[in-house]
Amino acid sequence: MAQIFSPRATTIAVIVLVALVSVPVVLIAYIYQVHSSPYATHVGIPVAQPIPFSHAHHVGDVGLDCRYCHTGVETSAFAGLPPTSTCMTCHSQLWTNAAMLAPVRESLAKGKPIRWNRVHDLPDYVYFDHSVHIANGVGCSSCHGDVSKMPLTRKVKPLTMGWCLSCHENPAPHLRPQAEIFNPHWKPGPDHEKEGRMLMAHYGIDKDHLTDCSVCHR
Repeated sequence: MAQIFSPRATTIAVIVLVALVSVPVVLIAYIYQVHSSPYATHVGIPVAQPIPFSHAHHVGDVGLDCRYCHTGVETSAFAGLPPTSTCMTCHSQLWTNAAMLAPVRESLAKGKPIRWNRVHDLPDYVYFDHSVHIANGVGCSSCHGDVSKMPLTRKVKPLTMGWCLSCHENPAPHLRPQAEIFNPHWKPGPDHEKEGRMLMAHYGIDKDHLTDCSVCHR
């Protein structure tokens, strides 16, 4: 009887079958790695700005409180960006002729706001309220990192759905006393597991519905 398939047919068939199983798995793993990499999340990548504003200088050296510039952080969904007049409360007296501050002076003279580039930009279908998090013990540095060490502002957390849910499922480790909300240097102590549970009770946080879809998608 004549042989229909060559001796290599079995080897080729095995390779094809293995490829049919392994290629999709490898492809999914690759897509996942890309999706969680800085290429997609932009974590650790400083964002260029029209003026090289340094949080390291203004917060770390000068000691400005977050609320001096981000005035809406305690009362509204948006933390807000400072108007040029806020910048000029200092820079009308300090570094008045600095070349890098020319766009600030021009903005004030023309009454045209500075167009800052967003560092933390959530999708339009995500609802996030700064004031709710601030009122319930989540500090600025929990999401934004220690900005007092950032010459140029960058993301330190991915702000992905999975990252947000990890906190909503178990808020206690991420809470801090109200007096430390705006302290960029705050670190949890050795007994923070117990303190976190106490803070949950203090803020009246009920985590049973924190992962409901309507909390973030409205």
